[in-house]
Amino acid sequence: MSFFAVLFALIIEQARPLARGNWVHAGFRGWARWANRSLDAGKPHHGWIAWTVAVVFPALATLLIHWLLWSINALLAFAWSVAILYVTLGFRQFSHYFTDIRDALDDGDETTARELLAQWRQVDASELPRSEIVRHVIEYSVLAAHRHVFGVLGWFSVLAALGLGPAGAVFYRMSEFVSRYWIYKSKRAEAAGEGASPALQQAATRAWGIIDFLPARVTSLGFAVVGSFEDAIDAWRSYTQRFPASAPVASENRNDGLILAATSGAVNVRLGGEALKTAYSSEASRGGGLDAEVVEGPGIIETTSGREPEVAHLRSIVGLVWRSVVLWMVLLALLTLARLLG
Repeated sequence: MSFFAVLFALIIEQARPLARGNWVHAGFRGWARWANRSLDAGKPHHGWIAWTVAVVFPALATLLIHWLLWSINALLAFAWSVAILYVTLGFRQFSHYFTDIRDALDDGDETTARELLAQWRQVDASELPRSEIVRHVIEYSVLAAHRHVFGVLGWFSVLAALGLGPAGAVFYRMSEFVSRYWIYKSKRAEAAGEGASPALQQAATRAWGIIDFLPARVTSLGFAVVGSFEDAIDAWRSYTQRFPASAPVASENRNDGLILAATSGAVNVRLGGEALKTAYSSEASRGGGLDAEVVEGPGIIETTSGREPEVAHLRSIVGLVWRSVVLWMVLLALLTLARLLG
């Protein structure tokens, strides 16, 4: 049933995407704020307690409702899975920025493209040249596709196969969300001395790095399979050699850097890699990774091999992502068929 749940959710999301500021996502934000204010006392174990309540409890609630609906009727449980995937999975939660920036660049309107990029990522893009605009859009879009689509698919598929329904989708999205949200709110509240404590931020980012470890590598492998396989694997190998496991690289940055390296090889584009730039900067990694300003250290600015980013590469990225979606759907269909025949 996982295949059909994902298929229906993607179709509904494409036809009627969730509006920005919808009540579901507002509820997630409110829950994360409550966990922060009620349980974060500044100690490391308090950070982990707050993280558990903010992330694990919604996943458990999703699971309990799934089991209850399943005991009543399998179709109700299926509808619940589709509903959960609809609010956690999908391109339309970020793709409008990508499309608008691409259209602006196609029209030669680089000023509008810079403004849209600044709105999307809250960065100063006023002096970025055209190739750097394209590079940033590629990097942010690929990572957004991983976090909103492929990572969710991975956790949902595995836990659904174990009889845990859509709990994996909520667990993955909430863990990714709080790792960004608590850091963002702390930066906004620095002047007032409020926001998440460093212990809570550290717990959230460490947990996210672990949770995203396997999905990041599955996404990278998927890009290699549907793109230029040898080049993607070479870029993957080059990245791991430059940043070995013993290097002081935050796990969440290592995961992001691996995806960007595989993307670079798969479509033959040179990427600087926000994750690569901040890899050795503990301040940047604790300050929000890709959502933070890039802190560059001596000798850290490294780029992947490949062609200079061009607008044509944006279409290549769209093709790469959709081919990866098709690959996932084929695998899910085969697994569903095997279970039905078994």
